[in-house]
Amino acid sequence: MLMINKRILFLTFLMVTGLITAQETELPDTQVEPQESVMEASLDIKKDTVKSTFKKVKLDGISAVIGDYVILESDIEKTFIDLKSQGASTEDITRCSLLGKLMEDRLYAHQAVQDSILVSDDEVNATGERQLQSLVQQVGSMEKVLKFYKKEDEQSFREELFKINKLRMLSEKMQQSIVGEIEITPEEVRQFFSKIPENERPVFGAEMEISQIVKEAKPSEKEIQKVIDKLNGIKSDVEDNGSSFSVKAILYSQDPGSKPKGGLYNGITRQSGFVKEFKDVAFSLKEGEVSEPFETQFGYHIIYIEKIRGQELDLRHILLQPEISEESLLEAKNELDSIRVKLLNNEFTFAEAALNFSDEKETKFDGGLLRNPATLDSRFELTKMEPTFYNQIRNLKDNEISNPILEKDPRGGATKYKILKITNRYDEHTADYAKDYTKIKQLALTEKQFNAIKEWMAEHIKDTYVSVGETHKECDFSNNWVKE
Repeated sequence: MLMINKRILFLTFLMVTGLITAQETELPDTQVEPQESVMEASLDIKKDTVKSTFKKVKLDGISAVIGDYVILESDIEKTFIDLKSQGASTEDITRCSLLGKLMEDRLYAHQAVQDSILVSDDEVNATGERQLQSLVQQVGSMEKVLKFYKKEDEQSFREELFKINKLRMLSEKMQQSIVGEIEITPEEVRQFFSKIPENERPVFGAEMEISQIVKEAKPSEKEIQKVIDKLNGIKSDVEDNGSSFSVKAILYSQDPGSKPKGGLYNGITRQSGFVKEFKDVAFSLKEGEVSEPFETQFGYHIIYIEKIRGQELDLRHILLQPEISEESLLEAKNELDSIRVKLLNNEFTFAEAALNFSDEKETKFDGGLLRNPATLDSRFELTKMEPTFYNQIRNLKDNEISNPILEKDPRGGATKYKILKITNRYDEHTADYAKDYTKIKQLALTEKQFNAIKEWMAEHIKDTYVSVGETHKECDFSNNWVKE
């Protein structure tokens, strides 16, 4: 809950981690050539006077070898299972295309190690721990998670998750190192667009710009003090009476992500995605020290530093959120009602009202204009809107202002009310250089990055041990995996 943008949907987690799609097998010192994808062995079973019998056994073969990584036939099968479990259509997806993607991921990871682009075990473990806690929250218990993934015990599940995350994080860091510093100039954007024939220019769907004014329901001073007093009491009990901070976190913390594990977060660095106030306090403490209560956008905290390892911290924390009364909620709603009436009477503009009355710092200085988290610009394409948000604005007419809408902050912050207004509409249209420059620039940058990746792939496939099993050598790969 402390993490910025931590919202992880269950099915998205399956796709990102590839938990049931990827396996990683280290090769021995001597390289081995890939075997046929399916080997049939005749096992001669002899027992005393029992007549010899033969049994055909289907063994898991090797599809490809990339550097130090082996891709098994079962990896391809599991990838299909993963996609189908998420409801994705696999009609146009072939075994060859899936194998090509698995090989790309392993080439990135292999080269990352060669280039000393490393991922610490602590970082991998911390990522896995957050994912596990998210899964447990989704399905209810670790037992149900293990049953869903058909795993016998938690330890083996954690070990497999570690391998998958390590490979994925190495791959991501390698890709970022390839394209991270690529930039696009206005002239390159112009040339990119001019090369597209008019009848082949992209069509952008109907879009709109939306502004909002937010009023947060604030807890009373009495409720805030009650939370601070409780945190001070916990701090004293830990410091003076030797009580367990971990047990206290399990009993009292309101952070669902860390509560089940005693408030623990491993491997925190200055770059970790925690809010600034949280990191500032954490990195000001000594090992074994408990902080004073402090406030962030999520509520009030105390932190206990369990271990310091250079620039990394293992810490535990307890989060408490002051209760918000019905009276406070009603007060926020009534205030927005009053603002809405004055807007309808043209006493001030929506932008002026946002600047003077909105509690949302991210939008108030921009006239209340929302930014699309997917594109970072101000336009929202109707067909790509998050369903709840779409339902809130779908019936709004131009220049109409919504009634106050109750919304709980998905990050676990204060409950709030908001009013919405559609400030601009853009009909579906063929790309226009002047009007759609931002989108065209992104397309041009994506093409430039894609070309850089292709060049990188071609170069490193030549320099890396790659061997593709006989059953896949006829695949029409997008990269030259089958070397001449």
